[in-house]
Amino acid sequence: MEILFNFLLGVIQGLTEFLPVSSSGHLEIAKALFGFDWSSNESMLMTVVLHFATAISTIVVFRKDIVTIIVGLVSKDDSTQRIFSYKIILSMIPAAAVGVLFDDYIEDFFSGQLILVALMLFITALLLLLADRSKPTEKNVSYKNSVLIGIAQAIAILPGISRSGATIASSVMLGVDKESAARFSFLMVIPLIFGKIAKDILDGAFLVEQLNVIGLLVGFLGALITGVFACKLMIKLVKKSQLKYFSLYCVVVAVITLTWAML
Repeated sequence: MEILFNFLLGVIQGLTEFLPVSSSGHLEIAKALFGFDWSSNESMLMTVVLHFATAISTIVVFRKDIVTIIVGLVSKDDSTQRIFSYKIILSMIPAAAVGVLFDDYIEDFFSGQLILVALMLFITALLLLLADRSKPTEKNVSYKNSVLIGIAQAIAILPGISRSGATIASSVMLGVDKESAARFSFLMVIPLIFGKIAKDILDGAFLVEQLNVIGLLVGFLGALITGVFACKLMIKLVKKSQLKYFSLYCVVVAVITLTWAML
C-alpha cells in the first residue's frame, strides 16, 4: 500500500510542480486524505526526493537552455547568454534567503495545515486569473523583473501557493512574453532545488530510522516521468492563455479542502 501511495505522490508532484496548482499543497492534501502519518524527517525526505525528480524533468526538457546558461556564466563577454545567466542567479536570491533564514519555521507549514493550504489555493487562483487576462507582449525578463519574480518564488514556499503559477503570473503581469515567462520560471528553480538538497544532507535532515529505498525510487520515477509530460504541456498552455481553467480548479480544490478541514 505504501509503495502505491509513494507512486501516487510522485505522479501528483510531477503534474502539479509544473501545472500551476501547487505541488506542495496537493502533497499535503494527499497525505491527509490517505492518513499517512510520517515523521518530520520521513516527510521531508520524500518531498525533497520528489522535487529532485521534477528538477531532473526540467533539465531533460530545457537541456539546451541550461547549456546556454552554463556557457553564459563561463564566457568573458557580455553576451545575451551571460546576461540571462545573471538574471537567473538574481531571481534565486529571495527564495534562497527565505530558505536559509526561516527553514525551521517553513517546516511547520508542512504538517497537515489544510486550512492554510486552502486559503493559499484561493490566492493562486486569483493570480492565475489575473495572468490569463494580461495582454500578450514580446518583452524579455529584465533585471528588475528578475528580483520581483524571485520574490514571488519566495512567497510560493507556502503550501498552496503554486510556484510555477506565482512566478509565471507575476512575469506575465510585469509584461513579460508568456513563453519567456514559463521558460524563466522553470529554469530559475533548478539551482534552488539542488541547493536545498545539499543543505539538507549537511544538516542530517534525511536521517530516518528505516530508509524505504524502493518506495523512494518508485516515487522518484513517478515524478520524473509525469514531470517531463507536464512541463511540455504547461509551456503550450501558457502560450494559449488557458490558465483560467487552472484558476477554477484551484478554487474547487480549495473549497473542498476547506470544507473537509473544518468538519
